[in-house]
Amino acid sequence: MSRRSGILEFAVLGLLHDSPMHGYELRKRLNVLLGSFRAFSYGTLYPCLKGLVAQGYLVEDNPDAEYIPATALNGKRSKIVYRLTGEGKQRFEELLADSGPDAWEDEHFGVHFAFFGQTDKAVRMRVLEGRRNRLEERLERMRASLARTRERLDAYTLELQRHGLESVEREVRWLNELIETERANRGGRGHATAPPGGDE
Repeated sequence: MSRRSGILEFAVLGLLHDSPMHGYELRKRLNVLLGSFRAFSYGTLYPCLKGLVAQGYLVEDNPDAEYIPATALNGKRSKIVYRLTGEGKQRFEELLADSGPDAWEDEHFGVHFAFFGQTDKAVRMRVLEGRRNRLEERLERMRASLARTRERLDAYTLELQRHGLESVEREVRWLNELIETERANRGGRGHATAPPGGDE
């Protein structure tokens, strides 16, 4: 499974963990959750759902089937509701507990963070610290690159480089605040204090 499809699987299982929903509603919720990840298209959702059904993580319910039969004559389609199975809940818990390097990357981190309210504190801390370390490494590379090339850059390219650098620095400050909040909070799963400031 590719990283991108893995992110979508995680997001779908996480949203359906709250309650069953039909495809259109799920699509709207994903748009809110994954809105910043523009590489995802709605055309990838239904193959993902079918794959999760085939793996036994979801089941399809059709509550309107006996009242609104889907026929070519009436033009109506009953809505399929997707519901998490026991295996699907277990799979979501496994993905939720993943705090390895993939969870620190740009696309994965946002989805993990969206489900922090259901994540154990130890996992939250590992993800936040891993993300901070990854960004600090990126900052070092960006600063070194800027120092080497700034004399050869025109004013606009230089400003673009500075903007990127400032964005990463801002996220590192935000992560530092989140980590301090987590350390001060004694709660486990679902007890994290709201993020301070909200720079991102």
